[in-house]
Amino acid sequence: MTKKPLHTFHIPVMGLAYTIDSPIRVAQYGISSVVSIADDDLIEKMRNFYSTKFNLPYEEISQKFQDYRAERITSYLNLVDKIVKEKFENFKAELIESKTAVENYIAMLPNTSDIKKGFQNLLEDGLSFKENIQSYIESHLSPGLIDVNIMTKLDKDNFNKNEQLPIEFNDAHAALRGFANSNLESSVVLSAGMNPRLYSYFENFSDFFPNLNNELKKKITLKVSDFRSAMIQGNFLAKKGLWVSEYRIESGLNCGGHAFATDGLLLGPILEEFKEKKDQLIQSAHELMSKVLQQRQIPVPEQPLPLKITVQGGVGTSEEHEFLLENYEVDSVGWGSPFLLVPEATSVDQETRNLLINAKEKDLYLSHISPLGVPFNTLKGTTNEILKQKRIDQSKAGSSCPKKFLALSKEYDPHGICTASKKFQDLKLAELEAAKDTHTKESFEKAKFAITEKSCLCVGLANASYLENDIKIKGQAQGVVICPGPNMAYFDQEVSLSDMLGHIYGNKSILRTNSRPNLFVKELKMYVDYFRNEIENVSGEITNAQLKKWNTFKANLLEGIEYYQDLFESTFNFKNDKEKIKYQFDFYKLELATIKIPTLELA
Repeated sequence: MTKKPLHTFHIPVMGLAYTIDSPIRVAQYGISSVVSIADDDLIEKMRNFYSTKFNLPYEEISQKFQDYRAERITSYLNLVDKIVKEKFENFKAELIESKTAVENYIAMLPNTSDIKKGFQNLLEDGLSFKENIQSYIESHLSPGLIDVNIMTKLDKDNFNKNEQLPIEFNDAHAALRGFANSNLESSVVLSAGMNPRLYSYFENFSDFFPNLNNELKKKITLKVSDFRSAMIQGNFLAKKGLWVSEYRIESGLNCGGHAFATDGLLLGPILEEFKEKKDQLIQSAHELMSKVLQQRQIPVPEQPLPLKITVQGGVGTSEEHEFLLENYEVDSVGWGSPFLLVPEATSVDQETRNLLINAKEKDLYLSHISPLGVPFNTLKGTTNEILKQKRIDQSKAGSSCPKKFLALSKEYDPHGICTASKKFQDLKLAELEAAKDTHTKESFEKAKFAITEKSCLCVGLANASYLENDIKIKGQAQGVVICPGPNMAYFDQEVSLSDMLGHIYGNKSILRTNSRPNLFVKELKMYVDYFRNEIENVSGEITNAQLKKWNTFKANLLEGIEYYQDLFESTFNFKNDKEKIKYQFDFYKLELATIKIPTLELA
């Protein structure tokens, strides 16, 4: 029998390193988290580190192995699974032995939890506590899930000398194989949009198909930004006999890492649509999947398999957390950036954590430093930024590019080059220099900045773990890149895990500022700013398609504001801030009215 999750939140993937070992840190308490499996080099070093720490045998999987990437990932995930199970057994033993441990654990659970009430009854029972606690723990507690993340766009072709390897050796394909071959019973979270080739590759692994008991050993979670995209991707997978077990809705802009803006669709209306049409999503996928499973003679579940809707992006108070759970009937709420200030939960070096603690709104910004060419939420003043600028000043712009996970540009080389690499930037800067006469001084500097601002994310997003654990960093110094969401500005102190859980569940507050806007207001502000920026910075001739996009964007924002105005008229939540929130929606509506969409000049 599947046990109910103990918590109503999860820790989403953050960067390459920040949640690389979060399950080892928090899964014994029933907290689920997501590990990035993009960087097999970091994964191999962490496997070595944890094997040593827990006195477990370790044999290096070097790049000489034919399938080294997948094997490294499988071995690390199996190690994490083993350590989590061991820590969970120790934790259960501690609860049986100590009432104080039980009291401390009760404080970490949601106030609405039946399991919390059950524990409290056992404690009050007193006399038979010892006899009953063991069977209660066995039947109710389970460790948090060890989920993994694959960014579908990071699917670089790989070569052996000059010969291209088969598709299954592409980066994302090998990562998926690494997870599929592991002992884990959890989900792969697919982010960054649809990759049909990768989605088709799932068919090779029986763990993603239902067994005779209608259970999935391994599940698929899709990170999506709107209902339409969920429907398209869910049905695409269903036509291959694959079930999506969870749709993880993330705010387009009010999130950490890469920001995939919607066409002006805001989080509230998106969640409302999922709530209204969840059955449609379930039925459509169930029918398509059943046909395929029947043809393939795989057990067909009579009833649709369970489907979760979860949400993340910019949540910062227990009131917002509760509202999302109750009003939109979501199954879990993701808390990301605030956990970067919890040393017990995430892997962050002290210097970077101090930078996060002191970060204000103006320090957190949407940048263009990612070689993927997608806007990227980051922080001013990182060691990566300082070292990158130093190289630019010495006319040595660009990174040595040791890992090549983002070497996706084929402009100069069929094998792919990363736009943050010195090789790529040298070629681009030489082209710019050759065309210098066609530029004004200002446009030349702007073009130069656009080339050199790209950062080496492969190294920068992994270094924090090396620094925290004293693992030697080889090669060119890249410093640390960190990618918190804008919500980080309102959290300004290092906190313990139990205090963070107390904050999420409304038993205490770790916020020391009154200036934090409501999550819906913050997201709206970001979309209005983004929209203004798009129009002000347009270059070249404006097309009909562009105008159509802008008009849709603005109409969606206005519709979203109207939705929120109705919502806040009728809700009993956010009593203390209701008037302020209503005023802010009116304010951004007026702001939006001042942004004029250009019109096409008639020749």
